[in-house]
Amino acid sequence: MIQQTIEQKLHQTFNPTFLDVRNESNMHNVPPGSESHFKVIVVSDSFNGERLIARHRKVNTVLADELAGPVHALAIHTYTPEEWTKENQLAPDSPNCAGGGK
Repeated sequence: MIQQTIEQKLHQTFNPTFLDVRNESNMHNVPPGSESHFKVIVVSDSFNGERLIARHRKVNTVLADELAGPVHALAIHTYTPEEWTKENQLAPDSPNCAGGGK
């Protein structure tokens, strides 16, 4: 399962204090059961002192194989534990699909 692979890779790389990997494929115009659109929320001390673009690049690098293959879209939300607390442990909702989603 792609979702499990994503979770495993992010856990191994970032040792997160919080990790949420959501398969949002059902929000898009894809066959039922697809694993092509994901949202990841990663909270980790490893992001301390890093800009958002650097954090996203790290996630993209870790998931390069999945992004080169079955994963069509990846929404990335990265936080330090302090930022996550400040955000009340909430990430933004994903927007509705503009390409004919449900």
